[in-house]
Amino acid sequence: MTETGTTRPGVTERGTLDKAAAENFPVAPFFLPKDWRTDLMAVYGFARLVDDIGDGDLAPGGADARLLGASPEQAEDRLVLLDAFEADLHRVFSGEPRHPLLRRLRPTVRRRALTPEPFLGLIAANRQDQLVTRYETYDDLLAYCELSANPVGRLVLAVTGTSTPERVRLSDAICTALQIVEHLQDVAEDLGRDRIYLPAADMKRFHVQEVDLATKTAGASVRALVAYEAQRARELLNEGAPLVGSVHGRLKLLLAGFVAGGRAALRAIAAAEHDVLPGPPKPGKLQLLREVGVTLRGER
Repeated sequence: MTETGTTRPGVTERGTLDKAAAENFPVAPFFLPKDWRTDLMAVYGFARLVDDIGDGDLAPGGADARLLGASPEQAEDRLVLLDAFEADLHRVFSGEPRHPLLRRLRPTVRRRALTPEPFLGLIAANRQDQLVTRYETYDDLLAYCELSANPVGRLVLAVTGTSTPERVRLSDAICTALQIVEHLQDVAEDLGRDRIYLPAADMKRFHVQEVDLATKTAGASVRALVAYEAQRARELLNEGAPLVGSVHGRLKLLLAGFVAGGRAALRAIAAAEHDVLPGPPKPGKLQLLREVGVTLRGER
């Protein structure tokens, strides 16, 4: 039993990990070795929680804030919580972390000899989200993706013991593409948070103003802009896709799933005629499976 207005740490942890089911492709699917699944879910728990802090989507009751040592008055201050979360991350490497999701991460860090850098990148991305809500150019957006997305792929390679400089380069292309796809799916949701991840220079080129993103359905200019950014994401996925052929076994299937998830989401966006404003276009399972097959065969 819990008192009214409080949340048990285990409940908070479970709610965070349950969000894995909503991703475009399973984070740690059943066909992976058990130790990989355990470690990938530990990494996912970190990434999901830092995103929830940055988006203000923590479970009600302030349990996460208390676990991180923040006062009730600080529970709504995202920058304070991100600072506290970063301090707890350092305890993963040199002490005993407070938050259960970071305690869960600690054996993974030791087992896989992970370094703090990719985790710090994800925190920095969410800190940037509190300070930067518009991106002037595509290059500015790519720099953001270097923090917000690419560390995840690097962690997957590290957990599976397959990291090389070339694989990291290919993984970065895939992860950046997946981040752009997610931004396209979530244009309306992000606008509700006063964030726009469509580069301002591109919006100007396609004669799109911010007010055009606040309508229930997209006009021709918005659709053309979304199609343009979708093509960029598609090209990045194609650039990174050789990563799949560079590995073998179940890891190959996992990475094919990530690429296929991005491609299937892009097909769903195209099927919606690039009108993403009513809500995120999502691919069906059959479409995802088809894309997995295409990716495994090395087709585009």
